[in-house]
Amino acid sequence: MTIEANGSYYAVIFSSQRTGGDNGYNIMAEKMEQLAAEQPGFLGVESVRDAAGVGITISYWDSLEAIRNWKQNQLHKVAQEKGKQIWYQNYQIKICKVEREYSF
Repeated sequence: MTIEANGSYYAVIFSSQRTGGDNGYNIMAEKMEQLAAEQPGFLGVESVRDAAGVGITISYWDSLEAIRNWKQNQLHKVAQEKGKQIWYQNYQIKICKVEREYSF
């Protein structure tokens, strides 16, 4: 994935272990990706999950302010609570500044 950003940008790395069953997760995940894409400062997202339920989602943002605004979005807060209650055994979030990017 190539990010169209002028200069540095930020990556939010969400690592998680899912619980068993879907329990509405896939529908909400799709909605959250669509909603995130509508937020000011959103640059893109990449996501993978293995058969054991271990996953990593990285979302890219143009500023720390955009990340804070996304975290406070009311629909996103609903998904966060359901994640804690139903969908995840555990998770970890890291916010990193990307200084440069290159690929082959």
